Amino acid sequence: MFTSAFRSRMSASCVCCTEPFAATVVSRRKVLAGGAALGLTATGFAPKAFAQAKPHRIDVHHHIVPPTWLAAMDVIGRTDFLLKNWSVQKTLEDMDKGGIATSMTSPTTPQVTPLGKDVAVRIARESNQFATKMMADHPGRFGVWATLPLPHIDESLKEIAYAFDTLKVDGVGCMTSYGDKWLGHPMFAPVWEELNRRKATVYTHPTGANCCTNLVQGVPDYVVEFGTDTTRTIASLILSGTSQKYKDINWIWSHGGGALTAFAYRFQHQLVNTPPYRGKITLEQMNGELKRFYYDTAAIPGVSTMHALNDLVSAKQIVYGTDFPYGSGALHTAGVTGFFKGADLMAVDRGNAERLVPRLKA
Repeated sequence: MFTSAFRSRMSASCVCCTEPFAATVVSRRKVLAGGAALGLTATGFAPKAFAQAKPHRIDVHHHIVPPTWLAAMDVIGRTDFLLKNWSVQKTLEDMDKGGIATSMTSPTTPQVTPLGKDVAVRIARESNQFATKMMADHPGRFGVWATLPLPHIDESLKEIAYAFDTLKVDGVGCMTSYGDKWLGHPMFAPVWEELNRRKATVYTHPTGANCCTNLVQGVPDYVVEFGTDTTRTIASLILSGTSQKYKDINWIWSHGGGALTAFAYRFQHQLVNTPPYRGKITLEQMNGELKRFYYDTAAIPGVSTMHALNDLVSAKQIVYGTDFPYGSGALHTAGVTGFFKGADLMAVDRGNAERLVPRLKA
């Protein structure tokens, strides 16, 4: 059962401090679904099918809807048309239209964060089992970023062991924050230590932190807060020394790193030249961390956003992502192929993801 504290928060009239899922998420999905229906895109073109060539792309940002996870989302009020109408068949059809060979799957925000420990543990396990069955039922088409019952550390360590050793997942998927703690917080150290030992890939997805939900009435969280939460957690990891300490973890940041490209000057110059970080982290060290991370293309198919990310980190650190079912494969393929060419396109489409999931080279 869900905790009484969570139920009381759900019934409160103020939504500024609720658990990290957005009360405005339904309007977000309606907006995106409406845009897709009209064939309108941020890049100025309508998506077309890319199925004429053999699918080869690897989508690292692809959401699935395990049945028991959806039931839990119904209880907490986190549902929308696209989640309720998701199916494996629709997933495969969209992949084929975008020329996608393999999708790395995970449930979307808030994963299992607001469910209470016991329910979170169960739903995470069932979601991981559902995802690996999908992978077995459709050989070559899917991979798995395992869901962890964070912020519950001991339970997450147990799920890591089960997911990697029994289910043979490809990595883990987590949120950018949990309540009022971002990923550089010391409480997460045991999880990063274990994932570092396994040389694991950690795919991250933004969410609404406790501090910053419904800050501006009428502005959905996904417009501003998702991008800034990704940027907050990148800063948290670097400035806490966490990313430097756990060098064998490969981090993937959704949506091109969120607002990172807009704030890059502050990271690269203001932070390293201003107390308390002056003398503690150099420009070379800052750039070393920013440029070793991976960033996906979900929700940034436009030329301006792609250009900014490519200038910051280069094509060798950019991986293809769609945010399905909230984005389409055809739309993102058009954006990626319209910007990258030659070896860079091959790297973004597939090569970079193969470094993260070596089994896909086969």
